Amino acid sequence: MLAHNGIIILLTLLVAIVGSIMPLPLNVDAFRPDWVLVVLLYWTLALPSRINVITAWFMGFLLDVLLGSVLGVHAAAMALCVYIVAGNFQKIRNFSVWQQALIVGVLSALYHLLVFWFQRFLTDIIFLPSYLYPVITTIILWPWAFLLLRKIRRHFGIK
Repeated sequence: MLAHNGIIILLTLLVAIVGSIMPLPLNVDAFRPDWVLVVLLYWTLALPSRINVITAWFMGFLLDVLLGSVLGVHAAAMALCVYIVAGNFQKIRNFSVWQQALIVGVLSALYHLLVFWFQRFLTDIIFLPSYLYPVITTIILWPWAFLLLRKIRRHFGIK
């Protein structure tokens, strides 16, 4: 049964990866939510002993490869965000879904700023306000993703 639970978690992460790399129209692409971060944060809140910083680093590294960015940029940013949640999961669980959405928004902003800072350090890019557009859609996405992933977790009895 434990292997079955792990497969369900991996499938949700795979769907998040697909959502992060699928092509979108240019006017919508700037608002693409942080699918992988949202799914990782949910599983870290729900099962902090199973989904942790190593999982986040691996998923971020996979995202680096798929997006063609400098290796380790997304991995480090995602691992740091999951580390913050893993260290405070008991507090964050007690907040309402809307309050959690604001926390996820702050973590999403941190994630994007870390990615920008790492890329700025390694390459020559400039900051554009559009880097933070996904924070808005990630905040809006969180309650729906939370409810859907919780339903999946309860339906399959993932513990």
